[in-house]
Amino acid sequence: MEAYANALLYAIPFFTILVITEIAYGYFVKNQTHTVNDTISSISSGLTSIIKDSLGLAVILISYPFLLEYLAVYTISETWYAYLLAFIIIDFASYWNHRLSHKINFFWNQHVIHHSSEEFNLACALRQSISNLLGYFPLLLIPAAIIGVPYKAIAILTPIHLFAQFWYHTKHIGKLGFLEYIIVTPSQHRVHHAINPEYIDKNLAAIFCVWDRIFGTFQEELEEVPPVYGVLKPAATWNPVLINFQHLWRLIKDAWRTNNYFDKLRIWFMPTGWRPEDVKEKYPIKIIENVYSVEKYNTATSVSLQVWSAIQLVITILLMLFLFYNFGNILQTSGYSMLVLYGGIVFVGIYSYTSLLDNYKYTIVFEAVKVILGFYVIFTFNDWYGINSYFQYGSMFMTAYFIISFLMTIYFSYAEKMWVSSETVTTI
Repeated sequence: MEAYANALLYAIPFFTILVITEIAYGYFVKNQTHTVNDTISSISSGLTSIIKDSLGLAVILISYPFLLEYLAVYTISETWYAYLLAFIIIDFASYWNHRLSHKINFFWNQHVIHHSSEEFNLACALRQSISNLLGYFPLLLIPAAIIGVPYKAIAILTPIHLFAQFWYHTKHIGKLGFLEYIIVTPSQHRVHHAINPEYIDKNLAAIFCVWDRIFGTFQEELEEVPPVYGVLKPAATWNPVLINFQHLWRLIKDAWRTNNYFDKLRIWFMPTGWRPEDVKEKYPIKIIENVYSVEKYNTATSVSLQVWSAIQLVITILLMLFLFYNFGNILQTSGYSMLVLYGGIVFVGIYSYTSLLDNYKYTIVFEAVKVILGFYVIFTFNDWYGINSYFQYGSMFMTAYFIISFLMTIYFSYAEKMWVSSETVTTI
């Protein structure tokens, strides 16, 4: 966990700078691909996923070292070709994991967050899951275990493989010539994120597009078919936590409501979107049929609320960087439970300010929970996770932040009346 936290200490600023660069570029070329609410939601989604992953909040069904110990027929030394082989196998496994997520009801829930944005930009790449609580990916690495690919190679390359998928989430890069036959490009991935009938469930590869070409899931971006982004059952919220579990909640309700006991069982393993016939008739769910007539989700949020939400996002990023910088110290001095509490406070904060963008009237409840937990830490330990050793008035600053955040939530929930028209999407 600590090694992953140290990597994120550098990755977060790097990705943030790239997103800001794309926003600036879009502004200057007058082709903005970001909107305020959507970008805040996307980056916030990435932060929730980071919290889960850095704290190891998942159940690992089986580990790669276990598979390696019992399945290895050969032993490969840690040479450059071992790392190359490991990267190819990881990419192959990623393709099938991705395909599984698109084809099976239960697994779609852990991936829907990544497709939920109705925009396509670098921030969209940060929409990563917090609902993937079952760690089964090592099962897809059985071929690597059999031939004896070293665990170190898998451990080092897996996060690199994930980070390498960031760059192609952009509209600002066109087709890349001969590279279109080798690697996944922005053009190919625009197709993947589109809900057009011609594009849906295509281009599932992560790095090497050869897998799509071999297994029949490749689709070129067509000039006459501009991609429309999102999901066929729109998320209709800026709250990344809600988006993560929307599909699962629908499955739970359908499994409960159907009178067919076999359907209660098989709904989890049926193709994505499948529903029992009796439930489908009695409880219809609106699905997009004409993608070109879709109105993007928007809420009546004032400029002042958007500015405040952006400030909340920046503070949240700083809190995460402080956590990762002090990860080892906090773990050693306070224990794992206090790390989880830190993550919980940040998590609830994200839930709160993204709910505020949705104009959710009970946002104040979640903000109150954040403040209570924050005050518990500060007044119990007379410090905020050791911040006073870096800044003399660090805990006072955190106290002030929690108070101001609570008051501003009250203001935007009940007092602020200067809403913009719900017909307008504010661009950055």
